[in-house]
Amino acid sequence: MADFDIKGFLDAKVEQFNQPTFIENDPIVIPHRFTKRQDIEIMGFFAAILAWGQRKTIINKCMELIERFGGEPYDFIRNHQERDLQHLLGFKHRTFNDTDLLYFVAFLRFHYERFDSLEDAFLIEQEEVETISIERSLDEFKAYFFSLQDYPIRTRKHISSPRQKSSCKRLNMFLRWMVRQDDKGVDFGLWKRIRPADLICPCDVHVERVARRFGLITADKVNWKTAVELTENLRRLDPNDPVKYDFALFGIGVEREV
Repeated sequence: MADFDIKGFLDAKVEQFNQPTFIENDPIVIPHRFTKRQDIEIMGFFAAILAWGQRKTIINKCMELIERFGGEPYDFIRNHQERDLQHLLGFKHRTFNDTDLLYFVAFLRFHYERFDSLEDAFLIEQEEVETISIERSLDEFKAYFFSLQDYPIRTRKHISSPRQKSSCKRLNMFLRWMVRQDDKGVDFGLWKRIRPADLICPCDVHVERVARRFGLITADKVNWKTAVELTENLRRLDPNDPVKYDFALFGIGVEREV
């Protein structure tokens, strides 16, 4: 750990970056376009999954996807007919293409026919557990996500899991958006059965670089153990809401302050 008041410094940076102005240029702006919980969940999920590359491009691709859904993602997911799927053909963002999109839509329809919230997909066999294991949640989520028959093998690469030793950056980011709740207007706090204390910090290149400078990460490679190590160190600063420091580490990294 750094030999100065790292908690005070990072707390101040959380206050600086956990603000509505942060939303404008971040993929979280996409679910903020909606008020219905399921629309927020669906477009938050897509925004997180598509979150690689330039943030402007990510946002533009998500806006394209909203248009292809006719402006109502949940209604499209639940009520589309076979012919409506033609509107999704040709969608592409980096290695995510329309084959992947069609399966995502099929899974989401399958899920929302059975549950009212996407939160249930991350609570497989943990509904009665007092403390949620995010590691188990993400492993079980991937298994559940690919439980439909004849899923495209190529699509598996778009859903990571700790079992693969992935840091699961995008899914952890999505969980932060859905679970964390404060009065700042950035994260949604829609989900109540997973606690902020249970979350694992997303570990992208900016967060990794800054966390190493502060001694919050020691592992050489970025994998699930790295994300856990980072989160455990952040829990020493705030055991109830360690992932709030994602704002500080990411914001510092983007502005290249250290």
